Amino acid sequence: MPEMWRYRGQSISSEQIGFLREFIAAHPDSSRWRLSRQLCEALGWKQANGALRDIVCRGLLLMLERAGEIALPPVRCRIRGQCRSARRRPPAVLLDTTPLAMPFGQLGPVQIQPVRRTTDEPLFNSLLEQHHYLGYEQPVGEHLKYLVWAQGRPVACLSWCSAPRHLGARDRFIGWDQPARKRNIRLIAYNTRFLILPWVKVPHLASHVLGRMAARISSDWQQVYAHPIYLLETFIDPARFGGTCYRAANWVVVGRTTGRGKADQTHRPNRPIKEILALPLDRQFRRLLME
Repeated sequence: MPEMWRYRGQSISSEQIGFLREFIAAHPDSSRWRLSRQLCEALGWKQANGALRDIVCRGLLLMLERAGEIALPPVRCRIRGQCRSARRRPPAVLLDTTPLAMPFGQLGPVQIQPVRRTTDEPLFNSLLEQHHYLGYEQPVGEHLKYLVWAQGRPVACLSWCSAPRHLGARDRFIGWDQPARKRNIRLIAYNTRFLILPWVKVPHLASHVLGRMAARISSDWQQVYAHPIYLLETFIDPARFGGTCYRAANWVVVGRTTGRGKADQTHRPNRPIKEILALPLDRQFRRLLME
């Protein structure tokens, strides 16, 4: 057995594993779902908004069970779609695809609508699944989803989530050390998807939407997750896109990914190398992220 396990950037010692064994033995009637929530309550594992970190906790417990370090209660029920490969893809939604082509000044008011946990969230999921080249993936952890409307029709989608923990070029751009990164990585939001619907041809719409998002996302995050956002980041595949709309919205290129991914153990590129773009939301973002 290794002296120390690691999960999501945190070290798990043999003493902590011993505590988990005792905790599981002390709650013999708890299901896996209930056990993870009880453990979060006991250890104070909560997000800044008070929500339990039970999904992260269940991931840790499953990792340790697969390694033979702990024994979890038997699975009582299997939730359809819990396995990513078995999850149902968002169905297509019928909507008006008449071309919307005009100068930006003729488009009229543009509304940005948060849709997470609303009746419009299925529409958002479907549009990404049908029209984004990467499709739709259910975010994990802190995340927000937005639909953009104009002339009574959806014209764009944006999704944001927690930032990757390790990103060398981004970390050098900020200048923080490892302890500061661990403390404050939650203060960065990652733009995972940005889609202008294919029948929408309105020059400058994309950069306008990005500028509007930058003005509101920190307060939206504060309302949902009880902490602000000081830096935005995204990846651009230069083989596909030039990132023109991001640059027009004052985002800057801070470097490139290694092309290895977070689970890499070979230290060799295994996926496309992408440009990393960032947008500070506060002039003092470096100081705020290093506090």
